[in-house]
Amino acid sequence: MSKRAAEGSADTSYPTKKSRRSKDDDDYADVDNFQAVELESPPDSPVVPRGATINFSALTRKLADTRRTRDSADDQDGSSLSVHRRQQDALVSHIFHDLDFSWLRLKPDHASRPLWISPEDGHIILEAFSPIAEQAQDFLIAIAEPVSRPAFIHEYKLTSYSLYAAVSVGLQTEDIIDVLNRLSKVPVPESIVSFIRERTLSYGKVKLVLKHNKYFVESSHPETLQFLLKDRVIREARVHSERVDNSIRAATFTTSKAPVKGNLVIPGTKEAEKKKDEPANGKGVNGKTDAELFTSVVGVEQDEVEEDDDNVHAFEIDDGKIDDVKKRCNELEYPMLEEYDFRNDTVNANLEIDLKPSTVIRPYQETSLSKMFGNGRARSGIIVLPCGAGKTLVGITAACTIKKSCLVLCTSSVSVMQWRQQFMQWSNVTDKQIAVFTADQKEKFAGESGIVVSTYSMVANTHNRSHEAKKMMEFLTSREWGFILLDEVHVVPAAMFRRVVTTIKAHSKLGLTATLVREDDKIADLNYMIGPKLYEANWMELAAKGHIANVQCAEVWCPMTPEFYREYLREQSRKRMLLYCMNPRKFQACQFLIKYHEDRGDKIIVFSDNVFALEAYAKKLGKLYIHGGTGQTERMRILQWFQHSPEVNTIFLSKVGDTSIDLPEATCLIQISSHFGSRRQEAQRLGRILRAKRRNDEGFNAFFYSLVSKDTQEMFYSTKRQQFLIDQGYAFKVITHLEGLDDLPGLVYKTRDEQIELLSSVLLANESEADLGSDIRANEGDLAGTVTSKDFGMPTKAAAVQRTTGSLTALSGAQHMSYVEQNKSANKKLAREAAPRHKLFAKRDKDMAAARKEARAAPKG
Repeated sequence: MSKRAAEGSADTSYPTKKSRRSKDDDDYADVDNFQAVELESPPDSPVVPRGATINFSALTRKLADTRRTRDSADDQDGSSLSVHRRQQDALVSHIFHDLDFSWLRLKPDHASRPLWISPEDGHIILEAFSPIAEQAQDFLIAIAEPVSRPAFIHEYKLTSYSLYAAVSVGLQTEDIIDVLNRLSKVPVPESIVSFIRERTLSYGKVKLVLKHNKYFVESSHPETLQFLLKDRVIREARVHSERVDNSIRAATFTTSKAPVKGNLVIPGTKEAEKKKDEPANGKGVNGKTDAELFTSVVGVEQDEVEEDDDNVHAFEIDDGKIDDVKKRCNELEYPMLEEYDFRNDTVNANLEIDLKPSTVIRPYQETSLSKMFGNGRARSGIIVLPCGAGKTLVGITAACTIKKSCLVLCTSSVSVMQWRQQFMQWSNVTDKQIAVFTADQKEKFAGESGIVVSTYSMVANTHNRSHEAKKMMEFLTSREWGFILLDEVHVVPAAMFRRVVTTIKAHSKLGLTATLVREDDKIADLNYMIGPKLYEANWMELAAKGHIANVQCAEVWCPMTPEFYREYLREQSRKRMLLYCMNPRKFQACQFLIKYHEDRGDKIIVFSDNVFALEAYAKKLGKLYIHGGTGQTERMRILQWFQHSPEVNTIFLSKVGDTSIDLPEATCLIQISSHFGSRRQEAQRLGRILRAKRRNDEGFNAFFYSLVSKDTQEMFYSTKRQQFLIDQGYAFKVITHLEGLDDLPGLVYKTRDEQIELLSSVLLANESEADLGSDIRANEGDLAGTVTSKDFGMPTKAAAVQRTTGSLTALSGAQHMSYVEQNKSANKKLAREAAPRHKLFAKRDKDMAAARKEARAAPKG
């Protein structure tokens, strides 16, 4: 098979130009004859049948099959091995049909190349065990979207958005094609080359720039701007300013010199350390290494986007129509890049902020930031890092690099206070320079520049505001912000984002997230509202390098007892959920795992979204618990005991633990009830043990268990929840039987009578007890659905008086369930004093108290 034939295969389901083939290709002369009758992809309508398009991949495959048959007929006297191989090929083709790519021609040295590229749909398969897999991975992250990354084989997909991201960090079209060709086991198919050329042809040519509080569409190509102005939406958004120059060029655009790259150093990096150590020395030139091919393309040192012209041309657009213009440019396939030349901005006051000398960022954090500042300007976009991998520090370092006024937007008021505390911890920012804007606090920073931390809801609110909030919003909207930091970008509704982006004038935007997934699949909206994905870390790689903990994930199947399962099948209301949460076998599995891990010396968190189940489990197993109704004093006391005392090794947490509690001591997590099929919540909960303090101990593993009632709806939800983590490379082992469970001393609900008693209490419970996240009240300003899953962000009303029907039998004490032990909560048994401290600190406190006592006694003597 010729190289041209292999490259020329194209499926019309994948965007492509007409395939070009050389006429001197004898093997596929009849394919060339079809060239004249090739049809363009028809519009989607019921009148034009889908079969009106010629599928060249299928055609090439048919011709390859025919040729193979002809060769086998000519070679009847061949060896038995060749006959066997032909039979195997025929079987593979029969089984896989359109997914059989055995007709693609392999390169002679294919064994040393790590990539397979599908001509059909742009999927790229990477052999992760290849010696150059790490460099290839860096390149693929830059040009493609990761689909799935298990241990040995990774899958990526070339998309319009991923190529947009590649161009935005300075990669050139020919470089992308060249490196793909060098890494691929087969010649890069013509359909893929065409797709890359088409998508990168217009990308990166148009930029949105904010100058002197006015928005401009900027490009070094005047013909591109003229093309855009032919569009009605963009033309109507243009602002015509008064001009003095009467030339034709001036009548069309304003022209200025293009910004020039300088030497930018990101604080906290090794380069910054070198600069401090050797202020007099110039920058040394490093010798080229074997990875030269990749660093020249993927590297960020020389990736400044080359301008074809020394001048840039621009026209002004209306503030209120920015979103429409950005969306229209996307549709015209001229997506806007947002860049901020912050070092040459003399209009906005500088913010004197820097990282503390003791703060050093990790290599992957440095890589992500170098993608943002690669050409000396601040690019707008999204950085994806795992839970517990230091997203906050990346945002703070970016703010310290830009050194302009910064607005941080979070999902909840709890996150606002955490961001403020992190800024104070990692940087030298003062109290006067950082302000908070929530329902309870409305502060302004002192001086011309500073940092404001707020929530999306507070800024995007369209309802009536208090006088103080109005004054604060005027303060936010009247200024030009150098940098806007958007935390947890994947959860914010598109409409709210539009209001934020159009209300606040910001030069550059950085979105941070751990899980770039949404249950409504509206991630695409983020690409034009914020910018492309600049960097995405590989969870498994960070775990291998000790930056996050190694985690063993397991799903424990707990069979339902006959009585519970009968009621489960009979029940039609929300109480079904309560029945599979309160399964006695699940109680036993939870007890067994707690005992096993406490004996190992682990600190365990047990999560339950259902508060009724949380209290029942905690009281039955005699453990401490925290939910929305737990008072602040009691909550702090429980957390202190858990963190510092060897006597308290297990706590039960409700949904309150998803966002507002940080426990780096935890090394084991057990999930007994969760929020339906939320992939994001599964990843966030795993993040609770990824930052385990013991992660660098030799042979240390953290453990993540999901307890699932067998043959119930919970199994479906569990499978859906795990999908994101499986794509990151985690493997969920299924445990069908816990060895030694039945012999556990003091096993709960062992007898049938105890199980029936538990079932009675579940059936007597109100239907509302089945609600998830009902214990958390969202504060004003918290983003809908992120804090509580029940009321979707609306503050819940105080519990009303409840009336129930009674009977004389119950009043006289003759009813079956009338005598129930009350107040068995382990929280009440906890000593009122603080948790015991380490002996070293206890001795120091004792010595200090004795010294104070002597000092007081000295004057009397």
